[in-house]
Amino acid sequence: MSCYLGLDLGTSGLKGLLINAEGAIVGQAEQRIPVSHPHDGWSEQEPADWIAALQNVVEQLRAAYAGFSDLRGIGVSGQMHGATLIDKDGAVLRPCILWNDTRSHLEAAKLDADPAFRQISGNIVFPGFTAPKLDWLRAQEPDVFARVAKVLLPAAYLNYFLTGDHVGDLSDASGTSWLDIRARGWSADLLARSGMMASQMPRLVEGSAIAGQLRPELARAWGVKASVTVAGGAGDNAATACGLGLLQDGAGAVSLGSSGVVMVARDSCQPAPQTAVHTFCHALPDRWFQMGVMLAAADNLNWLANLVGQPPQTLVAQLGDKLHRPGPILYLPYLAGERTPYNTPHLRAGFTGIGAMSGRADMTRAVLEGVSFGLRDNLEALRATGAAPQRLYAVGGGARSDYWVRLLATVLGLPIDISASQAAHGAALGAARLGLLAATGAAISDVITPPRDTREVLPDAAHVAEFSEAFTNFQSAARATSKNVAKGLPGT
Repeated sequence: MSCYLGLDLGTSGLKGLLINAEGAIVGQAEQRIPVSHPHDGWSEQEPADWIAALQNVVEQLRAAYAGFSDLRGIGVSGQMHGATLIDKDGAVLRPCILWNDTRSHLEAAKLDADPAFRQISGNIVFPGFTAPKLDWLRAQEPDVFARVAKVLLPAAYLNYFLTGDHVGDLSDASGTSWLDIRARGWSADLLARSGMMASQMPRLVEGSAIAGQLRPELARAWGVKASVTVAGGAGDNAATACGLGLLQDGAGAVSLGSSGVVMVARDSCQPAPQTAVHTFCHALPDRWFQMGVMLAAADNLNWLANLVGQPPQTLVAQLGDKLHRPGPILYLPYLAGERTPYNTPHLRAGFTGIGAMSGRADMTRAVLEGVSFGLRDNLEALRATGAAPQRLYAVGGGARSDYWVRLLATVLGLPIDISASQAAHGAALGAARLGLLAATGAAISDVITPPRDTREVLPDAAHVAEFSEAFTNFQSAARATSKNVAKGLPGT
């Protein structure tokens, strides 16, 4: 039976997911990928490590699933915004500068001061976006900049490895600050304003369209019997939306991954950059989505776990099953700055209210609450654009915690749906579905469907009012701290 491969290139690793023609998951594999932080605020990866991880994942799947030889389609999902720089011979010029790298914050501010960028791209030029990275490169590594023939996002680089062609998709390209999100194509004006050329950009297709065919030498090495179609693919959040079936206006999800996201599908393009909400093309034709982004979500819990020397699951388990009222400690979850709604790269995390009697459980509780309040801040920013989600799917590692999901539902004041089969596979499953669409030409509505095995988590009515008041206090503290950072004062 035919099968379809979704590849999800995240910051910490690459996941491969195989589905059959009916969309059921038949195989999965994962390989970790190292991240380098050579200076404060820098975050890089070697593209060669991505390729090694891809080949490792394919070998795992071949060994575990006899039907791999019937592979017919591939879709790639990738961490967004990364600058992978290729010379005229196809060689990588330097490590990829990742989405969470903030070195180009001055360049981002300079580009963002030009009204054309917000008007055409529909978004603030955030420090993590691609365009300011190239502006930084021009000034700091001019010899490398002079040799740049192509700028590829991480998913597009995997497409290049798979097909031999420089091709990406519109959802991923939306985070470069070079895309006209209304016209769904590169903006010659924005490229010129940042000193770049259209010839340095990859060809763009819709995520569900054909990007190319798997290179014959790879097909032979992988033992594949027939031609394999590679889809345009998607940025990670658009792929997650495809995995969750987020098609209709208002359908949404909240992600408790390393970073945090609240996203909502939109049936029209309604950018509102003044809110610091991201407005991107969907991976599917004639659709868009909007999202608020926290640069650190579950990473806050991971940080605390490393600090106290206990696994995150153990820390959360110590809170018990019953939802507590808001704790006395306030935590601002800004380990790596923040995008929505503050757009402040130098904002930092901090606790307020720790006393002599405060213990590890109190700090865990504060961290979970702080991240939840940060996501509520994102939800309110989305609502300011006209988005009106009535319920959200929860995805990401943090969604495995019943306590955290119950807390989040209460803080957001919305029902949250959890799918056991899809919560952990959203982006990879969405990528596999895009591979199926490109290979078969199936109807989008037949493939991009919501989960069937959902479990509903309702807000805890006994604590909704208390957490709403606590959120107001959190928001006041976060706004005051952000203003202090803008004045050059300490970040917490």
